[in-house]
Amino acid sequence: MSVTLLSSPLQGFTDFRFRNAFHHYFGGIDTFYAPYIRLNGKLVIKSSYKRDLQPENNTSLHLIPQVMTNDADEFLFVVKYIQELGYKELNWNLGCPYPMVTKQGMGSGLICNPAKIDHILDRAHSETDVVVSMKMRMGYEHSEEILDVFPILAKYPIKNIAIHARTGKQLYKGGVDLDAFERCMAHTEQKLYYNGDITSVEKFREMQARFPSIDHWMIGRGLIADPFLPSMIKNDTTTYPEDRWKIFAEFHETIYREYDAALSGPTPIRMKMLGFWEYFSQSFSNPHKTYKKIKKAGNAKNYEAAVNEILKNE
Repeated sequence: MSVTLLSSPLQGFTDFRFRNAFHHYFGGIDTFYAPYIRLNGKLVIKSSYKRDLQPENNTSLHLIPQVMTNDADEFLFVVKYIQELGYKELNWNLGCPYPMVTKQGMGSGLICNPAKIDHILDRAHSETDVVVSMKMRMGYEHSEEILDVFPILAKYPIKNIAIHARTGKQLYKGGVDLDAFERCMAHTEQKLYYNGDITSVEKFREMQARFPSIDHWMIGRGLIADPFLPSMIKNDTTTYPEDRWKIFAEFHETIYREYDAALSGPTPIRMKMLGFWEYFSQSFSNPHKTYKKIKKAGNAKNYEAAVNEILKNE
């Protein structure tokens, strides 16, 4: 069976600069999802969202915009905006686990409200011709919450439901609940994508053996921690390219220069790269030591020296 790989959006990480560099140096991802648009009650699209979705910033890859909202008017406003840019599909985020989102009844905090989900989907499908896809968790408190939503989703031509096999409350702690994902498969006829803890080729093979009928797989944090993972899954190999660290060095240099040009001042770029290295370091032979080295580098000169030293040691 052919495998389709999707990049799960990570707020603050997978914007167009990262996506373009990733696509160029590593490949392996068929479709990227943009980090969510969130309006916070004002019908205004922030300029950072605009930049991220501009077609000229996404010429080489297939991109699907995402929205996070619990309000039908906001949903329709975003539909109109993305359609003006030429996008046909909008992904609705019912997966975000962070308390500042879920406390407001958004992300995975909305899963326990099937009536509201129904209302928004009804308006989206009766007032627009947008294609809707879903990104969900199992629920916020319990993994059964999603089961009450499936009958609502069944009323609409939802393109697919990508399920992260955890509850919102778990955040990213504890393992994924594969039994609960299997329950989901038994409770819906709609197309499911699997998401959660695909961190190595071996792990992927295990998941694939467990769910042979799933042919779309979404990778989130694992893709940043090991950028070679998608192409290795596609090529069904556990062997890295011979020039692995040279490719990584060029990729790093590209995103570092681009973020440095886009962010003002030394602190934002330092925080940005520190965020990335929290994931990158996991691919190095000594993750703790690698991350510590980056953390200690207080300025650009020291940071660049630390990166060179880390790469030289590999």
